Amino acid sequence: MRRSAVRSLALLAVAAAVATSVAAAPPGTAPPPAKTPEAVGYGGAVASVDVDATAAGIEVLRHGGNAVDAAVATAAALGVTEPYSSGIGGGGYFVYYDAGSRTVHTIDGRETAPRSATSSLFLENGKPLPFPDAVTSGLSVGTPGTPATWDAAVDAWGSKPLSRLLKPAERLARDGFTVDETFRQQTADNQARFADFPDTAKLFLPGGQLPVVGSRLRNPDLARTYEELGREGVDAVYRGDLGRDIVRTVRKPPVAPGSSRVARPGDLTDKDLRAYAVERQAPTKVDYRGLKVYGMAPSSSGGTTVGEALNILEHTDLSKASEVQYLHRYIEASRVAFADRGRWVGDPAFEDVPTKGLLSQRFADSRACLISDTKALTSPLAPGDPRHPAPCATSGQASPTTYEGENTTHLTVADKWGNIVSYTLTIEQTGGSGITVPGRGFLLNNELTDFSFAPASPAVHDPNLPGPGKRPRSSMSPTIVLDGRGKPVMALGSPGGATIITTVLQSLVGHLDRGLPLVDAIAAPRASQRNGARTELEPGLYNSPLRAQLEALGQAFSLNPVIGAATGVERLDDGRWVAAAERVRRGGGSAMVVRPAG
Repeated sequence: MRRSAVRSLALLAVAAAVATSVAAAPPGTAPPPAKTPEAVGYGGAVASVDVDATAAGIEVLRHGGNAVDAAVATAAALGVTEPYSSGIGGGGYFVYYDAGSRTVHTIDGRETAPRSATSSLFLENGKPLPFPDAVTSGLSVGTPGTPATWDAAVDAWGSKPLSRLLKPAERLARDGFTVDETFRQQTADNQARFADFPDTAKLFLPGGQLPVVGSRLRNPDLARTYEELGREGVDAVYRGDLGRDIVRTVRKPPVAPGSSRVARPGDLTDKDLRAYAVERQAPTKVDYRGLKVYGMAPSSSGGTTVGEALNILEHTDLSKASEVQYLHRYIEASRVAFADRGRWVGDPAFEDVPTKGLLSQRFADSRACLISDTKALTSPLAPGDPRHPAPCATSGQASPTTYEGENTTHLTVADKWGNIVSYTLTIEQTGGSGITVPGRGFLLNNELTDFSFAPASPAVHDPNLPGPGKRPRSSMSPTIVLDGRGKPVMALGSPGGATIITTVLQSLVGHLDRGLPLVDAIAAPRASQRNGARTELEPGLYNSPLRAQLEALGQAFSLNPVIGAATGVERLDDGRWVAAAERVRRGGGSAMVVRPAG
């Protein structure tokens, strides 16, 4: 089964999802704006999950802004229309390609634990807290990094002041956006806990009810917050009244009177906010098929894990492999890379992370020899030792992959000068902690639950335990691909917790190796293997004859209805940009260019 068959599977999956999701808007409402998953043209491109957010970025590009300016404007707008996935109460990772110098730069804007945090942060009476109790609490809230990320990016590479870049989002918050089915469903999934926090309920459960599809949801508090942030700068968060409101909310979560919810307080302080700083660091880089693939270094595990898996696949000609052979190899490369991720990757300020070794071709080759074309490996697989690679060797005991929340958002931007931004940002779970800062209009993250509550295996060192000021490990994988001359080929990223890594990896090989157009590589049914006993499959693969053929090799599977929700851009040889987003996942994505030219 080759490119045409893969595309057919993707289109069948899209058609099935559309058939079950389309419904007429109720009387007195307007249908949500239509989304276009692919756009081709000149002058720059923006792709995100939301029409209004993508339009905010395009507006900035049309008025002379560059890719960094447009990325910040898009991200701020997503804080309005995708408030359950992003916002100034969260953090993320920003990867930037500078066309003038042909260099790639990154900003680690990950949230940090309070300075009082210890490895027992999520232990109570010696046992890990139940995950839902930890999520919906002040205990889970890390120091937000998103405002500092915007400020650092604009200061280093932007061309417009932050105050101007926040204006489209400020207008959107004030005037409102049209509720779609995805937003309503995400609200419904969180209705019980949202109802326990008065400001959250007031904002997202108008009149105590779920928002109606086609209605307008306004957020005047967030409009005022953006206006204050533009006027005073990000010191409003890290040294001002806005920050004090965040600290007060974390330390005493405002639970509704009469609610039975126990929302444990956190220990975030004004000093934690003042001490916060983004990390500017070199990107990860691997060579793949003559291309240079850049990603995010630790504290994210995205760059090292995607990079290691690509290195493992380097010596397999995936373009000529059958569909079964291709999927088997991809699954096994993911399995091996996740085994190494779990053992070695954490915050490098606290852990000795062998980033160079994890990204070396020598180490990948020593791990690739474990993979057989006729029999699947068994998980959990023990890690290798990138400091001392030995053919087919493992190091220490195997341990399972710990849980990671699955909601985030990603945007990809290019401008007329050839600069690119790939930016993934998050508040962690859908709805974050569930706690809205009173009078401020945004949800706080639950990012600290990305730490391991306790070691996954007592016999194996866990690099992702909490610590004072430590960044929890992430799977966010904003990626930029350049050719051998340092010119842009494509950029890509996705939400989805630990499935981000597999989504980005599969989309990359689908486009670069299997020859799928970028929008088709994004739409193709996904498989996600994260060193677990079973590989998760979306329906397009789970219900395909391919599944039985893979099971004959020893692969085992479980069904996952939706994996990831990617966006990307591609530079064509004639100078046009392709912006690409999801056709259906999470309600589909929105791709736009400044000057369309098919």
